[in-house]
Amino acid sequence: MIRTLGISQFDQCILNISLINLCNQESYVGQSIRQLHNLLDENDAPNDPWRTLHQLNLYIPHPDQQYDGITLQAGLTKGYNIEVKTVADPSQIPCKVPEGGQFVVVMRQKGLDDGFVIAATGFFIRPLALLSLDFIVDVSTPEYQSIVVKHPVIRDYPPGWEDKLKHFLDQTIPYDALPNLVGYVDQAVNRDYRPPSWDEVHLAAKGFAGV
Repeated sequence: MIRTLGISQFDQCILNISLINLCNQESYVGQSIRQLHNLLDENDAPNDPWRTLHQLNLYIPHPDQQYDGITLQAGLTKGYNIEVKTVADPSQIPCKVPEGGQFVVVMRQKGLDDGFVIAATGFFIRPLALLSLDFIVDVSTPEYQSIVVKHPVIRDYPPGWEDKLKHFLDQTIPYDALPNLVGYVDQAVNRDYRPPSWDEVHLAAKGFAGV
């Protein structure tokens, strides 16, 4: 669990459960990526759907927000808080996204039954099973706080992963040079893997075993 000033434990749990769903091709968001990939022209589409640039909107709802027909906890477990869009024109993205990376926008709900505002932007690097985000600390400055969210199920990231991440973001190494950690937490690859639920992620954040 990351510990970052200005980010609540609830928000941290949202980032963790979102990352869990992003890494799992059998999840709702994984299937959404596949469906978007199938709509692309075969001549233009890479074999790996995750090599196509997407914008991933991660929504952090108010902890007491209620929805019709589904509980907040069930929706978060399924990854319904993640919206996926194919990026047709990379020039519309406000930063340079390394080839194979995915652009992420984190949206936080302003209050109960209220709208959402941008809380952070960054990247999802699938092989490393992590999010690299810049959280907005002060909109007027603007001041940012950089964080890396690692997959909560992967206990030990290999030595040198930080350097690999830095070089990838600097575009000094390609996507294919990254270690492939995501296979362990992807049901399409690891059939023995069972992704944790929101309740398990939330309990783990409070110090209980399970994730």
